[in-house]
Amino acid sequence: MAAQRARTQSDDEYDIDGFGVGVVREDGRWRCVPLSANALTNLSDAETELRELRSSGATIGLLDVDDEFFVVIRPSPAGTHLLISDATAALDYDIAADVLDALNVDIPDLDPDDLDDIDPWEEGELGILSDLGLSEAVMSVILAETDLYPDEQLQMVAERLGCENEYLTVVDALQK
Repeated sequence: MAAQRARTQSDDEYDIDGFGVGVVREDGRWRCVPLSANALTNLSDAETELRELRSSGATIGLLDVDDEFFVVIRPSPAGTHLLISDATAALDYDIAADVLDALNVDIPDLDPDDLDDIDPWEEGELGILSDLGLSEAVMSVILAETDLYPDEQLQMVAERLGCENEYLTVVDALQK
């Protein structure tokens, strides 16, 4: 993962690897849909796509950005709830900076050359999915698994929510 950190958002603005999945819970059932590549580079685009899913139930965005970090987005009438797995990603990725800005958290003042020696830390609402069965404590454990890639962490999130099969169907289709 260290080699990818050297890249910047401006260098790869339209060449970000990863995927976004919209997850909707309605009438006791899960439905997952792919999000566009724009959702990986622009928080506003991701929020718009999720709001356009128009669900009376819970709507969640699960983004794996460049296999570097993940973002959980949960729009609601009261505003958007956010969680980012690695706040240091804001030094390299616009969407990570957008998430920190939305959370009113300053971008870390770190030397980019030191990033490989700094442990990532999350920012946002650890209990973002607690009403859906993924407690703050379990989310903390998932985030602490820094030896896992973001796609593996997100799969753990989907598994704990009970939508792993639907989620993996979309992810597999996106990666073909």
